Amino acid sequence: MTPPGAGELPGADGARLVATLRADLDAASYTVDGVGDLLGDLASAALHRDQAVPARRVLAGAGADPRAALASLFLLGDGVPRAALDRALPRLGAAGAERLGLVTAAGRGDDDTVRAAVDLRPYAAADAGGDVSWWLSSDLGELVTGGRLGTDHVLGAGGASTTLAQVTMRSPVGRVLDLGTGCGIQALHASRHARYVVGTDISARALDFARFNSALNLGDAGAVELRSGSMLEPVAGEQFDLVVSNPPFVITPHSGAPGRAVADALGDYEYRDGGRAGDDLVRDLVTGVGAVLAPGGVAQLLGNWEHRRGEPWTERVGAWLDDALDGAGLDGWVIQRELLDVAEYAETWIRDGGTTPERDAAAWAAAYGAWLDDFAARDVEAVGFGIITLRRPLDGHRPSLRRLEEHAGPVRQPLGAHLAASLAAHDWLEARDDAALAAARLVVADDVTEERYLTPGAADPNVIVVRQGDGLGRGVHASTALAAFVGVCDGELTVGQIVGAIAGLFDVSAVDLGAELLPAARNLVRDGFLRPAT
Repeated sequence: MTPPGAGELPGADGARLVATLRADLDAASYTVDGVGDLLGDLASAALHRDQAVPARRVLAGAGADPRAALASLFLLGDGVPRAALDRALPRLGAAGAERLGLVTAAGRGDDDTVRAAVDLRPYAAADAGGDVSWWLSSDLGELVTGGRLGTDHVLGAGGASTTLAQVTMRSPVGRVLDLGTGCGIQALHASRHARYVVGTDISARALDFARFNSALNLGDAGAVELRSGSMLEPVAGEQFDLVVSNPPFVITPHSGAPGRAVADALGDYEYRDGGRAGDDLVRDLVTGVGAVLAPGGVAQLLGNWEHRRGEPWTERVGAWLDDALDGAGLDGWVIQRELLDVAEYAETWIRDGGTTPERDAAAWAAAYGAWLDDFAARDVEAVGFGIITLRRPLDGHRPSLRRLEEHAGPVRQPLGAHLAASLAAHDWLEARDDAALAAARLVVADDVTEERYLTPGAADPNVIVVRQGDGLGRGVHASTALAAFVGVCDGELTVGQIVGAIAGLFDVSAVDLGAELLPAARNLVRDGFLRPAT
């Protein structure tokens, strides 16, 4: 199968066919909401779990609805009569879909079966710039093929892709690099707030899909420049205002795998395995990406990192930030969202490759052992997953942000605007000493609430929690004085005036109370509980 957009069609003819496909998909309401309305909640939820039976039952009774033919064909991988696809795509027709490489047909008759050659599905998401609705092509998944994925498999928009799109900052910028673009989903998101977008990938197949998806959703006006090559090589010597990357960060053993079956179980997939030992690929990306960041430019990455015995992960990953830019360092904020022990990690990725103990017990056990041996060789006890935000300091400035934290709880997506506001708050605080902060006026963010916990019959609370409803949903245990301080921040009084008033109310030293409340106020501003009054 040749991916769509692989170059068999003349440029003008290909562009015309893609534009026709776009019009037909739109007219058919082949969207996330449109397909969801057709399938209903039960079948939609089952399909999300890769269970097709409920969806097939619904679609069998959907008659000539164009969404039924398109969903049967591209989401379930079922064959449909040629005439049904002609009705679903009346302008493009089955013939046009064949020319684009989307389907294969058994013949030219109305009743001849047409089958999907690629996955083509609607995509909807909300990022920091608002809602989007597109269509994405990628390789067919295991639900359709019934077999293992090819090593050059190109994924659609999975959970990691959606996470990265949601956490990316969407301020208008000049140049964006999507490193390891895959099917091009991050490049599509970037096209909405950047003047110029470059997508790179080592996989020619991925670049073909990304090219097709760009043409389908953006047309000529929003075209993304696509380049072939590994990591930062295709953009050496260039600078970007934003770099985004969902790199092949999975930690996979690369030696001592006996036999083809075990190698298959270990997996050698381009979309997830960068061919490096341990977490070296993520380390090298963190330490190297500063070279292509413009001063003030930001990189946002997903990654895995090893937790090694006797070495706090914060120190290890923090050292990567120090080593960046040839030792000059980058501003860095790393949020660990998940932690798996080495056994859980091995199980996750062996299953991802299609091997289970039920299908092939020997290959499962051998791959499991290879993973455990690989981790043991480096004293790895667990693997962290999370979000890495890096920033190149402006010329003449040293890094000032070093934040590595764990946050496994729920977050309010999209998170990009919150991260951008936190970076801005950090810069605002860096420019103000305690005297300047005391002279500032602050207001409480709209999403902040206060929780009080009392023992039955008690007059005063045992615990006060100031909680954030947006962003990372943080909760801060507050003293009575801090809770009073937050409650008074309405932009009318300065921080110093509020501290003085509370000190008088509590009959304590204003200097001593300021020593407690000013650092706490800094933390609350940094995390978005409080913001400067405008």
